[in-house]
Amino acid sequence: RKGYGKFIISFSYELSKIEGKAGSPEKPLSDLGKEAYYSHWNRELLHMLRKIGSRPNPDERVVSLQQLSEMTSFKKDDIEATLKRLQMIHYHKSQVYVNVNPTLVNYHISKCGGSGVPVDPSKIHWT
Repeated sequence: RKGYGKFIISFSYELSKIEGKAGSPEKPLSDLGKEAYYSHWNRELLHMLRKIGSRPNPDERVVSLQQLSEMTSFKKDDIEATLKRLQMIHYHKSQVYVNVNPTLVNYHISKCGGSGVPVDPSKIHWT
């Protein structure tokens, strides 16, 4: 209840970023594991989408699942499943579209809760 689970999840993704690889938890997830990872993926993706959606140039507001994966180190499958759960992804003629409506993004962010104990990536010395 002190946010250490959130810290460990965040820490593992920061290590993935350092390694330049997308990561994912070992599956199947327990019920508590699902709750923890879903919450983390929701929160991180929604904050990322809010930043992308607020870019002044409309041409810079376009993002692919691959780009989201590179920014977060989440696997594309986890990103797609998360956006489906949030009802923010749409398909049209083999194209994937993400709805970054600010009202919808802010609504979902309000339901996410806090991020727990913060991870400072600059303090990680990975060899």
